[in-house]
Amino acid sequence: MTELDKALADIGDIRSRMAVGTTFQGFGPAVIALTGVLAMVLGTLQHYLPSVFAGTSKTYLMAWIVLAFIAAMLIGVEMIARSRRIHGGLADAMLANAVEQFLPAAVGGVMLTTVLFRFQPDLLWMLPGLWQLLLAIGLFASARNLVRGVKLVAGWYFLLAFVVLITSMDGAELSPWVMTVPFVVGQLMMAVVLQLSGGAAHE
Repeated sequence: MTELDKALADIGDIRSRMAVGTTFQGFGPAVIALTGVLAMVLGTLQHYLPSVFAGTSKTYLMAWIVLAFIAAMLIGVEMIARSRRIHGGLADAMLANAVEQFLPAAVGGVMLTTVLFRFQPDLLWMLPGLWQLLLAIGLFASARNLVRGVKLVAGWYFLLAFVVLITSMDGAELSPWVMTVPFVVGQLMMAVVLQLSGGAAHE
Protein backbone atom coordinates (compact mmCIF):
# COMPACT_ATOMS: atom_id res chain seq x y z
CA MET A 1 0.00 0.00 0.00
CA THR A 2 1.41 3.37 -1.04
CA GLU A 3 1.48 6.38 1.26
CA LEU A 4 -1.33 7.91 -0.79
CA ASP A 5 -3.49 4.80 -0.42
CA LYS A 6 -2.82 4.76 3.31
CA ALA A 7 -3.72 8.43 3.63
CA LEU A 8 -6.96 7.92 1.70
CA ALA A 9 -7.82 4.91 3.85
CA ASP A 10 -7.16 6.95 7.00
CA ILE A 11 -9.39 9.76 5.72
CA GLY A 12 -12.16 7.26 4.99
CA ASP A 13 -11.82 5.80 8.47
CA ILE A 14 -11.98 9.27 10.05
CA ARG A 15 -15.10 10.11 8.06
CA SER A 16 -16.74 6.85 9.14
CA ARG A 17 -15.96 7.58 12.79
CA MET A 18 -17.30 11.11 12.47
CA ALA A 19 -20.48 9.81 10.82
CA VAL A 20 -21.13 7.45 13.72
CA GLY A 21 -20.98 10.34 16.18
CA THR A 22 -22.95 12.87 14.11
CA THR A 23 -26.72 13.32 14.12
CA PHE A 24 -28.14 12.30 10.76
CA GLN A 25 -30.21 15.12 9.21
CA GLY A 26 -31.31 13.31 6.06
CA PHE A 27 -34.98 13.10 7.02
CA GLY A 28 -37.27 16.08 6.48
CA PRO A 29 -40.66 16.46 8.18
CA ALA A 30 -42.60 17.28 4.99
CA VAL A 31 -41.88 14.02 3.16
CA ILE A 32 -42.36 11.93 6.31
CA ALA A 33 -45.74 13.60 6.87
CA LEU A 34 -46.62 13.01 3.21
CA THR A 35 -46.13 9.25 3.65
CA GLY A 36 -48.57 9.39 6.56
CA VAL A 37 -51.12 11.22 4.40
CA LEU A 38 -50.71 8.61 1.65
CA ALA A 39 -51.36 5.89 4.23
CA MET A 40 -54.54 7.66 5.32
CA VAL A 41 -55.70 7.84 1.69
CA LEU A 42 -55.05 4.13 1.15
CA GLY A 43 -56.73 3.12 4.40
CA THR A 44 -59.79 5.21 3.57
CA LEU A 45 -60.02 3.70 0.08
CA GLN A 46 -59.72 0.19 1.53
CA HIS A 47 -62.51 0.97 3.97
CA TYR A 48 -64.96 2.45 1.45
CA LEU A 49 -63.97 0.38 -1.61
CA PRO A 50 -63.06 -3.00 -0.08
CA SER A 51 -63.72 -4.99 -3.24
CA VAL A 52 -61.14 -2.91 -5.13
CA PHE A 53 -58.48 -2.01 -2.56
CA ALA A 54 -58.89 -4.72 0.06
CA GLY A 55 -60.68 -7.89 -1.01
CA THR A 56 -58.56 -10.85 0.09
CA SER A 57 -55.68 -10.64 2.55
CA LYS A 58 -53.23 -10.79 -0.35
CA THR A 59 -54.74 -7.86 -2.25
CA TYR A 60 -55.05 -5.90 1.01
CA LEU A 61 -51.38 -6.45 1.83
CA MET A 62 -50.15 -5.93 -1.74
CA ALA A 63 -51.62 -2.42 -1.68
CA TRP A 64 -49.57 -1.66 1.44
CA ILE A 65 -46.46 -3.18 -0.09
CA VAL A 66 -46.83 -0.86 -3.08
CA LEU A 67 -47.32 2.09 -0.73
CA ALA A 68 -44.26 1.06 1.29
CA PHE A 69 -42.19 1.02 -1.91
CA ILE A 70 -43.44 4.49 -2.88
CA ALA A 71 -42.75 5.82 0.63
CA ALA A 72 -39.26 4.29 0.64
CA MET A 73 -38.49 5.89 -2.72
CA LEU A 74 -39.70 9.33 -1.58
CA ILE A 75 -37.76 9.15 1.68
CA GLY A 76 -34.68 7.72 -0.04
CA VAL A 77 -34.51 10.46 -2.67
CA GLU A 78 -34.88 13.12 0.01
CA MET A 79 -32.28 11.42 2.22
CA ILE A 80 -29.69 11.59 -0.53
CA ALA A 81 -30.46 15.19 -1.49
CA ARG A 82 -30.59 16.52 2.09
CA SER A 83 -27.49 14.60 3.17
CA ARG A 84 -25.41 15.99 0.34
CA ARG A 85 -26.68 19.49 1.09
CA ILE A 86 -26.35 19.36 4.89
CA HIS A 87 -23.54 16.92 5.60
CA GLY A 88 -21.27 17.83 2.71
CA GLY A 89 -18.20 15.62 2.59
CA LEU A 90 -19.65 13.33 5.26
CA ALA A 91 -22.78 12.63 3.20
CA ASP A 92 -21.73 9.25 1.81
CA ALA A 93 -20.54 7.99 5.20
CA MET A 94 -23.70 9.30 6.90
CA LEU A 95 -25.95 7.62 4.32
CA ALA A 96 -24.05 4.35 4.54
CA ASN A 97 -24.28 4.41 8.33
CA ALA A 98 -28.03 5.14 8.27
CA VAL A 99 -28.74 2.38 5.75
CA GLU A 100 -26.53 -0.11 7.62
CA GLN A 101 -28.42 0.42 10.87
CA PHE A 102 -31.88 0.00 9.33
CA LEU A 103 -31.02 -2.64 6.72
CA PRO A 104 -31.40 -5.79 8.92
CA ALA A 105 -34.97 -4.84 9.85
CA ALA A 106 -35.81 -4.02 6.21
CA VAL A 107 -34.36 -7.29 4.90
CA GLY A 108 -36.15 -9.18 7.67
CA GLY A 109 -39.43 -7.61 6.57
CA VAL A 110 -38.88 -8.61 2.94
CA MET A 111 -37.97 -12.18 3.91
CA LEU A 112 -40.93 -12.62 6.27
CA THR A 113 -43.30 -11.21 3.67
CA THR A 114 -41.95 -13.52 0.96
CA VAL A 115 -42.10 -16.62 3.16
CA LEU A 116 -45.66 -15.98 4.36
CA PHE A 117 -46.95 -15.12 0.88
CA ARG A 118 -45.31 -18.18 -0.66
CA PHE A 119 -45.57 -20.86 2.01
CA GLN A 120 -47.96 -19.76 4.79
CA PRO A 121 -50.83 -17.69 3.34
CA ASP A 122 -53.00 -18.63 6.33
CA LEU A 123 -50.66 -16.55 8.51
CA LEU A 124 -50.79 -13.39 6.41
CA TRP A 125 -52.91 -11.75 9.13
CA MET A 126 -49.67 -11.47 11.14
CA LEU A 127 -47.87 -9.28 8.61
CA PRO A 128 -49.18 -5.84 9.66
CA GLY A 129 -48.08 -6.43 13.25
CA LEU A 130 -44.76 -7.94 12.17
CA TRP A 131 -44.06 -5.02 9.80
CA GLN A 132 -44.71 -2.55 12.61
CA LEU A 133 -42.50 -4.54 14.98
CA LEU A 134 -39.62 -4.57 12.48
CA LEU A 135 -40.07 -0.85 11.83
CA ALA A 136 -39.81 -0.25 15.57
CA ILE A 137 -36.65 -2.36 15.78
CA GLY A 138 -35.12 -0.48 12.84
CA LEU A 139 -35.88 2.87 14.45
CA PHE A 140 -34.49 1.77 17.82
CA ALA A 141 -31.32 0.57 16.07
CA SER A 142 -30.95 3.92 14.29
CA ALA A 143 -32.00 6.16 17.18
CA ARG A 144 -28.51 6.95 18.46
CA ASN A 145 -27.71 8.77 15.21
CA LEU A 146 -31.10 10.43 14.76
CA VAL A 147 -32.72 13.42 16.43
CA ARG A 148 -34.15 13.23 19.92
CA GLY A 149 -37.66 11.87 20.11
CA VAL A 150 -37.22 9.06 17.59
CA LYS A 151 -37.35 6.49 20.41
CA LEU A 152 -40.85 7.74 21.21
CA VAL A 153 -41.91 6.99 17.63
CA ALA A 154 -40.20 3.60 17.78
CA GLY A 155 -42.01 2.87 21.03
CA TRP A 156 -45.33 3.71 19.38
CA TYR A 157 -44.72 1.21 16.58
CA PHE A 158 -43.46 -1.39 19.08
CA LEU A 159 -46.59 -1.10 21.24
CA LEU A 160 -49.02 -1.02 18.32
CA ALA A 161 -47.36 -4.07 16.75
CA PHE A 162 -48.54 -6.23 19.65
CA VAL A 163 -51.96 -4.55 19.77
CA VAL A 164 -52.41 -5.32 16.07
CA LEU A 165 -51.23 -8.92 16.46
CA ILE A 166 -53.61 -9.52 19.37
CA THR A 167 -56.62 -7.93 17.67
CA SER A 168 -55.98 -9.81 14.41
CA MET A 169 -55.57 -13.26 15.95
CA ASP A 170 -58.94 -14.55 14.77
CA GLY A 171 -57.48 -14.67 11.26
CA ALA A 172 -60.55 -13.00 9.79
CA GLU A 173 -60.40 -10.41 7.02
CA LEU A 174 -57.88 -7.73 7.88
CA SER A 175 -59.27 -4.35 8.83
CA PRO A 176 -57.88 -1.37 6.86
CA TRP A 177 -57.20 0.37 10.15
CA VAL A 178 -54.64 -2.15 11.49
CA MET A 179 -52.17 -0.60 9.07
CA THR A 180 -53.65 2.87 8.70
CA VAL A 181 -53.85 4.00 12.33
CA PRO A 182 -50.35 2.87 13.45
CA PHE A 183 -48.62 4.16 10.32
CA VAL A 184 -50.45 7.49 10.02
CA VAL A 185 -49.95 8.34 13.70
CA GLY A 186 -46.35 7.09 13.66
CA GLN A 187 -45.35 9.05 10.59
CA LEU A 188 -47.02 12.24 11.81
CA MET A 189 -45.28 11.80 15.19
CA MET A 190 -41.98 11.45 13.34
CA ALA A 191 -42.69 14.58 11.31
CA VAL A 192 -43.41 16.53 14.51
CA VAL A 193 -40.21 15.25 16.11
CA LEU A 194 -38.19 16.35 13.08
CA GLN A 195 -39.96 19.72 12.98
CA LEU A 196 -39.29 20.41 16.65
CA SER A 197 -35.66 19.34 16.28
CA GLY A 198 -35.12 21.93 13.58
CA GLY A 199 -35.32 19.47 10.66
CA ALA A 200 -37.34 21.93 8.63
CA ALA A 201 -34.60 24.55 8.87
CA HIS A 202 -32.72 22.78 6.12
CA GLU A 203 -35.68 22.44 3.75
